Order: sequence, then C-alpha cells, then structure tokens
Amino acid sequence: MATLPERVTITEVGPRDGLQNEEQYFETQQKVELIARLGEAGFSRIEAGSFVSPKAIPQMRDTAGVFAAMPRREGVTYVALVPNAFGARSAIAGRADELATVVSASETHNKRNINRSVEESLQEIEAVAGLASDAGIPWAGYVSTAFGCPYEGDVPEQQVVRLCQRLRDLGAGVVALGDTIGAGNPRQVASLVRVVQDALPDTPLRLHAHDTRGTGLANVFAALQEGVESFDASVGGMGGCPYAPGAAGNVATEDVVYMLEEMGIATGVDLPALVEVARWTEGIVGRKLPGRVKDAGFTSATERE
Repeated sequence: MATLPERVTITEVGPRDGLQNEEQYFETQQKVELIARLGEAGFSRIEAGSFVSPKAIPQMRDTAGVFAAMPRREGVTYVALVPNAFGARSAIAGRADELATVVSASETHNKRNINRSVEESLQEIEAVAGLASDAGIPWAGYVSTAFGCPYEGDVPEQQVVRLCQRLRDLGAGVVALGDTIGAGNPRQVASLVRVVQDALPDTPLRLHAHDTRGTGLANVFAALQEGVESFDASVGGMGGCPYAPGAAGNVATEDVVYMLEEMGIATGVDLPALVEVARWTEGIVGRKLPGRVKDAGFTSATERE
C-alpha cells in the first residue's frame, strides 16, 4: 500500500458524462454556463463534451458550439471525448486541450457502445493518436467496463492489462480504468490497479468510478491507497452510459472533494462553490441528483475554513 498522496487531480466530467444520459436536452448556453461555473469553482480539468454522432448521443450534438462559446480560464484543461479520427479532427478544430479515447474491455459492450470490435476501436485510436501528435496535444486512453460488463459479466484482469498496454504503446499519456456500471469493489479496484501498475510502471493511472451500487467513494479510497492520484467525478453524481443498462451516475464530485479534503488531501477545488454548482445543476436538470454533500452540508471544521 502506497502512502496517501498530499494532492490529487480531479477531472470534472459532468458536462459530458453527466449530461449525456439525461432525457431532456440542455441548451448550449446552459452547458456553457455549467462549464464556466465549474471553472470558477477551481477545477483545473473539465471534460466539456464529446464529438460523437448525434444519432448515438443526442445530448452531445452541439459540442462544437459549446467549445466555440465557452469561456476559457487560464490554467484549465478542456477535454473532449472522441470515438474516432473524425471526432478527433473536430475536437482539434474546436481547440480542445486534450483528447480522451475509449475502448471497452468486453467485445459485447464495445460493439453496443461504439459499434465496433475492440480491435477496430484500437485501429481508430491509433489514428486519433496520430492526429493528436500532429496537433501537439495529449490524449488519454480509457478502458471502460474494466471492472465488469453488463453483457459479459466478470472481465479478466489480464484482458484489461493487455488493453492498457496497447493504449500505452500507442502513446496515451494517461490510462484510465473505467467502472462503467459501478460493479467494482474496493478489493477488486486495489488488485487491478496493482496489476496494471506492475505492467505499466511509468504510465499514470486514473480511476473513472460510477456509484451504481454505492461503492464509488470506497473504490476511490482503494485506488488512493495504491497510489492513484487522478480521478474522474461528476457534479451532483450525474451520469451513466446509454449502452450500459442499469448504470447509475459517476461518483459525485462534491462527495469526493469533501472526503479528500477532510482527509487532508488537497484538490484545489473550492468545496462551498462546488456545492452551489451542484445545487444549481440539480435545478437545471429538474430532478433529485444523488450527491450527498450538497444536501448534508459540511462539518463545522470545513465551514470554519
């Protein structure tokens, strides 16, 4: 078990992973305002949208407009998810600071999610890697369903490791382990992180946790104990994958920030400001969001700070 880090980096994925699974459509200006509010709350990394087919993910059909209209704060990295070379070209034209690519650890989910085999996705990611290199911007490789698939069930660790190695070999600056359906448990997370770290000792890891079964924060802590210093989270706990039946939202960002800050681990995020963003987002979404800290408030120690 590694020593807990003094600081971690959180990528706020609400504007992309959070909104993509909502039934109602959000106007471009609402998305732009959400991104602006998150920047004001202190996030250094925001996943602002995905350049995907509007037929596949209707919520993201205006991503180019979002990237054109959103205010850009100095020191903030604005990330775009891209499924293929076409999306990568659009993201680069939209001045994305970083690209994120995704391949599933299971063939069935990959075909349902991206309509390709795993190998075909890796070929597309190779093309994305070339475009990113030419543009001089970094990219991250995500392995979704790394802790379980809604169609195939358990996913062997070595299957995940092989994909992580392929992404590293293609030039990914970061490899992210995605618990797409929130099936992971802390022991499983710790084990997979150790195995991947052994195979890729010089490649930074990120955890992308969902909270479908209430294990999101516990899984974040398990990864922390193994030395992971980079996490994804979604304001209010929004999110879910349209092609993962039953999957709930990402672990709520304000809950993660509260836990870390109370443990003495810095995030750079202004928690009271973030809670206000979560409450504002809940009003925009028009439904109760699962994040807890926005409702429960802070401890007296946090309030004094």
